[in-house]
Parts: sequence; C-alpha cells; structure tokens
Amino acid sequence: MTVLASVDAALDAPLEHWILEQVRAGTSPEAVLRPLIEQGWAEQAAIDAVEAAMRRFVEQREREDGLPPSSRVPAPLGLNDASILHALDRDVRVVAQLRHPRVIAFSNVLSDEECDALVEMSRARLSRSATVNMETGGDEVHVGRTSQGTCHARGGNALLRRIESRLAALLDWPLEKGEGMQVLRYGVGAEYKPHHDYFDPSQPGASVLLARGGQRVASMVMYLNTPERGGATTFPEAGFEVAAVKGNAVFFSYDRPHPMTLSLHGGAPVLAGEKWVATKWLREHVHA
Repeated sequence: MTVLASVDAALDAPLEHWILEQVRAGTSPEAVLRPLIEQGWAEQAAIDAVEAAMRRFVEQREREDGLPPSSRVPAPLGLNDASILHALDRDVRVVAQLRHPRVIAFSNVLSDEECDALVEMSRARLSRSATVNMETGGDEVHVGRTSQGTCHARGGNALLRRIESRLAALLDWPLEKGEGMQVLRYGVGAEYKPHHDYFDPSQPGASVLLARGGQRVASMVMYLNTPERGGATTFPEAGFEVAAVKGNAVFFSYDRPHPMTLSLHGGAPVLAGEKWVATKWLREHVHA
C-alpha cells in the first residue's frame, strides 16, 4: 500500500484502491484512517480522502447500473439526534424516524388555530384533486386519488408566510425551494393509492415540471384534523404508517427519482369522519 506523505497531495489511484479494499473487507473507519494519519495526513484531510474515494466508487457503480444521480435533500436531523427542534417560532417534537426510507414523524408542527384557519380558508375553494400527467406535464383527475383539494400560492397571506418560514427553519431548506401549499380534504372512503412524489425523468412531460425548480426531493404532510378512524399515511415497502393527528406531520425525502428510495407512500382510506391535510413539496432549486 502506498500512502501519501503530504497532507496536501492529491488522492492517487493506489491509495484510493487500498481504501476501497479496506471498506469491502469490513475494516473499521478508525483502522482505515490510522495509516494515513501516521504518514502525516491531518485527521480531517484523511477523513475527506476516504469520503471522496467512497463517493467516486458509489457514483461509478450508479452510472454502471443506469441509476439517476442523487441530489442533496433536506436533512433536519440525524439518527439518535435531538428530540425537540426549535423551528423559528415553535418547538417541534420528534416522534419517530426511519433511516430507509428516510421518514420523520413530528408533533406540534402546527397549532390548533393554524390548522383550523387553513381548513376554513380552503373549504370554499375545493375541487376534485388532480395528479400530474407525466405524458404532458399537466394535471388530470385520476381514479387513484379521490380527495378534494386546492392550492395556495407560496407567501399568499400572513398565515402561509408564517408556516412556510417555520418549515424552512425546521427542515433546513430555503423557503424559495418550496412549492405552494396544497390543502386536501378526504371524506369517508376517500384515499390516495400508493405513489411516488418525484417526477419520472423518462416521461415526456418531465421537462415541463423540472423547468420550474428541478426535481422534487422531499415532502411534508401536515394533518389539520384527527379523523375518527383511518386516514394514515402509509409506506407499504417499509411496513410503516403515520397516524393522522391534528397538528402533527410526516416528512420524507428521496435523493433520486427512483423506487430504490422506498419513498412509495399513500393516504389510506378514511373509515370514519374526514381528514384534512396540508402538503408542502420541496425542490432541488428555486421554484418559480
């Protein structure tokens, strides 16, 4: 194994090959770093070198497998992290989270008054919910989505601006990279069958959608009331569901437009009462 003596030297092919061999063999991170540090690498430079080698290896394998490239996604917290996050003007509690798919359930995201206000400002504007037609890039009514809904422009009033600013702080994602807020009502029997929120880049209509801020990379579903029964947000590939509880929310991210993210999700049928939700989709770039 040839280890570079200078901490400023570039990561060369022999060293990169050695790093990958150690990782494949299950060598601990400390054992991989130790020879580099002993040969004069600063600790952070050694960490950066190992991460760079792994990143190039993963990207090469992804290209060989024909996978779309990954994107940076919102990362509001790590695993075994804080239980309470201060989101600008409100303390939000972490209820549960999954690593893969990346799902985080929050409580206390919205106050009861904010939930009620979102419902009332949306009620008179409801129409049958549409889905994206990936052939054209437009919207269409689909049998798999049986809710009613309306969309509010980003920053459309003081309530929306306050909530959107809070979400930007909570999720550590610029407000300008968020779409307008969609509010939906599900009556008894209404549901949204499992689907992905990202835009399939292989479809003809994708270019129209991607031109307005790039790919979707995360979703935030906020519950504006508590149904009597049913209406959970489900992640069927993970065997996980989040109950619809007023003021709570579920966040999930997807770093590439591919099923490997396990971000398939749905709104289970409402069995009694009704369900109101507000959804915020986050983009790679500024959404116009």
